[in-house]
Amino acid sequence: MSPPSGILGNMGKSGLVDYHLHTPRCGHAVGDLEEYVARALQIGLSEVGFSDHFPLLHLRDPSLSMALEELPEYVGEVSRLAESVSGVRVRLGIEVDYLPGYEERTAEILAAHTFDYVMGAVHFLDGWGFDDPRYVDGYRGRDLYELWARYFQVLGDAAGSGLFDVLAHPDLIKKFGFRPREDVTHLYASFLDRVAAAGLAVEVSTAGLSKPVGEIYPGEDFLRLCRERDIPVTLGSDAHSPREVGRDYRAAVALLRRVGYREIALFERRRRTSLPLPD
Repeated sequence: MSPPSGILGNMGKSGLVDYHLHTPRCGHAVGDLEEYVARALQIGLSEVGFSDHFPLLHLRDPSLSMALEELPEYVGEVSRLAESVSGVRVRLGIEVDYLPGYEERTAEILAAHTFDYVMGAVHFLDGWGFDDPRYVDGYRGRDLYELWARYFQVLGDAAGSGLFDVLAHPDLIKKFGFRPREDVTHLYASFLDRVAAAGLAVEVSTAGLSKPVGEIYPGEDFLRLCRERDIPVTLGSDAHSPREVGRDYRAAVALLRRVGYREIALFERRRRTSLPLPD
């Protein structure tokens, strides 16, 4: 199978990264880790990061995340892979749900492992899994403005928690296309002030293009506010199968360049560096 043309394909090593790859341990992804890496090599990525779902501390659902006892196995599996492959760097990441009240326990578990980066995310608001298709009816009858305000308040709390290096898919609340009628620019701005103060990066995720909203996370207006605040960005596909690695990256690079970004953030042992975007 020949590699695709464009940003990823004809250029050899593109200099691009995909820091959001999942594994079957989360219960809703498929494919061996080696297959994800093979796909990254095929399309010319320079670096990938596995960032599977951290064990949920408030509930046990094997269709959403690995169990706590699996975390050392996941760390070992990715670390061994990183040592055995050539042609692409493999980073050890983790995607952690920010759960108010669980900060201390989360920090304790994270400290037991040497991650290259820790991604923070909010998938639950007051116990409701708002991005889970099983619970999409929960949007019905809600005040969407208040819902969005609540989401960005909680995600802002995540930014200030000291737990994370990157915030994943930062406007995930738009996933199913339920948007307030009101202007939410000030919600973005207030939230991003907190992100900038905390010194975090945000993920530009192409996953939203394949969701009902049909838009990159975050959207252009949001990303322009990030750029105004010099907030670093990473790239991710949120791949749950090998074929999704690096998907829609041409659109992501075009968006980043359009709003003024010229580099992306890289991580190693929780230290951030940067790399120029390809021409």
